[in-house]
Amino acid sequence: MQTTTTDNSLNWLLQGLLERTPGARHALVLSRDGLKLCWSEHLTLDLADQLSAICSGIQALAQGASMEFGDGTGGVRQSMTEFHGGLLFIVEAGAGAHLAVVAGEDADPGVVGHQMMELVEQIGDHLRAEPRTEAPGSGTS
Repeated sequence: MQTTTTDNSLNWLLQGLLERTPGARHALVLSRDGLKLCWSEHLTLDLADQLSAICSGIQALAQGASMEFGDGTGGVRQSMTEFHGGLLFIVEAGAGAHLAVVAGEDADPGVVGHQMMELVEQIGDHLRAEPRTEAPGSGTS
């Protein structure tokens, strides 16, 4: 596992998620704005960056759909994308954070989603990403 700004205790939790979820390949915790926070060991740094950006974009689009076609709050519980060769699951995971799992096409979506939600319920308070703030002097006048 690799980490940047999260607690190192997430490493074994993400690894445990992968081990108990048949077909799961990768796990990633990211901030709402697309920064990778913690990711599984088989993701390279570049792939973790790419997956983080993809997940952030998907969740932003889903939020827009929720605003327009849902109850207007913009709330998104989860997103699932099925592509040739696999599945991508993204769930809200604490304030400003998301948990993503990439699984093989043979994975059971119900099992993957259930395992992800169990992890979020157990440690959701630790899966938070504070919004980025502008550095002093970096604003435009």
